[in-house]
Amino acid sequence: MAQYGGDEGFRRNTGGRVLVLLLPWLMIIAGVVFDLFTPEAYRASPLFAAAPLLAAPFYTWRGTVVAMVVSVLTVLGLNVYNGTVGQVPPATEVFTVLTVSVVALYINRVLRRSGERLASARVIAEAAQLAVLPEPAERIGGLHVAARYEAAQADAFIGGDLYAVQDTVFGVRLVVGDVRGKGLDAVATVAVLLGAFREVADEESSLETIAQRLERALAREHTRAHGLDEVEGFTTAVLAEIPHDGGRVRIVNRGHPPPIVLYADGALDMLEPSQDALPLGMGDLARWPDRADDAPFPPGATLLLYTDGLSEARDRHGTFYDPQARLGGHVFPGPDELLDTVVADVRRHTGGGLTDDMALLAVGRPGVRQPARRRTLPVVP
Repeated sequence: MAQYGGDEGFRRNTGGRVLVLLLPWLMIIAGVVFDLFTPEAYRASPLFAAAPLLAAPFYTWRGTVVAMVVSVLTVLGLNVYNGTVGQVPPATEVFTVLTVSVVALYINRVLRRSGERLASARVIAEAAQLAVLPEPAERIGGLHVAARYEAAQADAFIGGDLYAVQDTVFGVRLVVGDVRGKGLDAVATVAVLLGAFREVADEESSLETIAQRLERALAREHTRAHGLDEVEGFTTAVLAEIPHDGGRVRIVNRGHPPPIVLYADGALDMLEPSQDALPLGMGDLARWPDRADDAPFPPGATLLLYTDGLSEARDRHGTFYDPQARLGGHVFPGPDELLDTVVADVRRHTGGGLTDDMALLAVGRPGVRQPARRRTLPVVP
């Protein structure tokens, strides 16, 4: 995938980091040159003082101390070289650089402590994600499974997107959903829906009944909510069931982007619902029975479920990402390789950023006498 700009971006980031790390020493060198080649009345103290300040945000404590010591010793050395030791302006210059250096050390210490607190918060967020949205096993009910959660906000780990896979006596059952809104309220709704799904997936014999049970669970949650979510909260979701003894997949879609089946020969199908349905949580607006659609899922095929963070990702011209056009005609060794390619291709399409969280779930049915791996064809823009 390097030919689409990844290496160039890496080189830009690496070059920028090297320049930042060199800045303190460039300031010291510039100060020496300025002091040696300008009249005595012009002082280079601002350049020497800038060196430890530039080191503070990017260097360790020890590195900042080194920059401070080098700056102070350079100023003292220039005073000795110029024969100005003991004069008031040079002494003031040394005092200024030393004072600013002490401030730089304080800034470095504050930033280090802030970084430690951020790292601690990140560990807690990762633990919360694993608790609410655990990574599914690689093999469930004889199927290969892979999942990804890509947060739009930097350092965010979980939001309103959800997925789950569960092996039951009725087959392997899956859910992918997207809760309206962000923040802790969305995470709480995710926890409610996943808890309800894990319970009813083993109990109910049909996807239609599972959808109704999730609707009731969400309605109970809304009665405890306050403000806008109490009347406008909803969740788009798609439920899927893959029986153990057949090459079919059953889908119930509640206002969610359609799943995709990718076949072993590179063909694919968008599993559009035969009947439109409202998202979960909007059952009071209209009531009609859910209908499950049936589609082929032969050996060697992979089912891809995703949230609108994928289908609504835009490039700089405002063009939406089209998974059907981007993935059609390509084959992948397995679900993991498929999701790795999709994530990389979406980031390439958007220029490296996402405007919405993106949850991806891929389930592959092993092929008959299928080789352990097949050659992956690159996704071509």
